[in-house]
Amino acid sequence: MGPDAPGPPGGAGAVSRLGSRGGLGAAALAVAVATAFADSSIVVLALPDLLSEFDASIPGVAWTVTAYNLAVAVVALALAAPLRRFGPAPLARVGLVLFVAASAVCAAAGGLTLLVAARAVQGVGAALLLAGALPLLGAELGSAARGARAWGTAALVGAAVGPALGGALTQAFDWRSIFIAQIPLAAVALAAVWRRAAPEPPPAPASSGPPSRSRIVANAGLALVSGALVGALFLAVVLAIDGWGHAPLVAALIVSLLPLGAVAAVPLSAGAPPRVAAAAGAILLAGGLVSLGLLPESSLWLMGTALAICGLGLGLSAPPLTHAALDGTDPARLPARGTWSVGARHVGLVVGLLLVTPLLNADLRGGGDRALLAGTALVVEAPIGIDTKVALGRDLAEAVDEAPAGETPELGPVFEAQAREDPDARPALAELRGRLETLIEGVITRGFRRAFLACAILAALAGPAVLLIRRSALP
Repeated sequence: MGPDAPGPPGGAGAVSRLGSRGGLGAAALAVAVATAFADSSIVVLALPDLLSEFDASIPGVAWTVTAYNLAVAVVALALAAPLRRFGPAPLARVGLVLFVAASAVCAAAGGLTLLVAARAVQGVGAALLLAGALPLLGAELGSAARGARAWGTAALVGAAVGPALGGALTQAFDWRSIFIAQIPLAAVALAAVWRRAAPEPPPAPASSGPPSRSRIVANAGLALVSGALVGALFLAVVLAIDGWGHAPLVAALIVSLLPLGAVAAVPLSAGAPPRVAAAAGAILLAGGLVSLGLLPESSLWLMGTALAICGLGLGLSAPPLTHAALDGTDPARLPARGTWSVGARHVGLVVGLLLVTPLLNADLRGGGDRALLAGTALVVEAPIGIDTKVALGRDLAEAVDEAPAGETPELGPVFEAQAREDPDARPALAELRGRLETLIEGVITRGFRRAFLACAILAALAGPAVLLIRRSALP
């Protein structure tokens, strides 16, 4: 394969060329692209903090993710004509300015409404950046194919590492640090685009004709994979932190197995027949999500294994689908194809969020009612005095009512208080506390089942779609 031969966007070779030919300008652009894709899910590990700080509901804080992705999808799908008229460099500059300004507002937001609005503006900036960066990377790196590969690599890495990075920042500092950290990254890219504007690629023809069946199917496949990815990220994070009570850093370490799996799968994707790689990736992603939906207990090891399987699926399926969606060998048509690819991915993410959020909310509420009945039975049957039972039941009911939906209530202080009041019942209270916590964790874990399985269906649908892509459109 020659230096300008088409290859899978997302291939490892594109990364090594950033420093050799494109220099710091291309590297800064690639980092900005990765940041914009990471922002699709970077706040998921901060959602528990947002729940408590803003006293909001799961659907409410989910809009911090949905607003960004919805804005990217809508703006990207409308960008083909402006991109032809103004060129990629001006759009990328405006996008980066909006992204930096909105990130600063997000970091300073004192309420959920302002945060969601700023996230939407951030999404507008990201859409402009992503659309403009694709042809600019091609110009920086010397060919449209190289630019497409670098753009695809940045997209894959950013989407996969977003939650883990956000979780690490939240644990080390707080959720606001997520947005503060993005400002210098975007500012460096803005300086690179402003001072070292790459030559404009050839203008697109006035009419490029309707998109081919292969590109339509490839974009649909990317949308399905992106929607399924919500289950592997949003749901797994909320379950690990709120449902099982783990710290954000622990959840970040577990979620990091997904990007590790994705990166490990990229060489396999490059060496396997594209149809086989894409179909196998969709099946693996679906299988990992089914495993998450059928978790028998609160086990980080089982969750981590399932997330690694999801990552392998993502790494196998995304590069060939991205190649078919972009067909980066034609620089005149690449910008428009890039906007459709960006839009399709984020439409999938929005659909995934809108699908799983009401399912999760309804199932957790129903599970809470069942847990309350089962927990009442355990208290009634416990070998403790009637006065202790009454006081314990009252305090436990208050703790359950105060806990947000899907979050394990704080039982420790309730049992410690009763143990001080009735020291003779301490052993029985300790046993009852363990049984109640196990019961609640099990109910919450099962409450995520339908949402995980819904995302698995999205991933599974991407598999058969690959068969409709022409062989010539694949790498």
